[in-house]
Amino acid sequence: MKTIYSKEYKEVLLKLKKAREKAGLNQVDIAKMLNKPQSFVSKIENGERRLDIIELKHIAKLYKISTKDLL
Repeated sequence: MKTIYSKEYKEVLLKLKKAREKAGLNQVDIAKMLNKPQSFVSKIENGERRLDIIELKHIAKLYKISTKDLL
């Protein structure tokens, strides 16, 4: 079983989405900050694209939280 289909990975994605919303940001805001298309953020949050640890670190910084809060 691939980790992107695991319960733990889905929980990380849910925490990621909630953190974005709590920060008052939408997917377009985050995409602009990352210099990526909005679909990049959407695919991550929906589990269509695997999130690597460096991307997680950058996104957590934008949300002003630690990566530990997302794991």
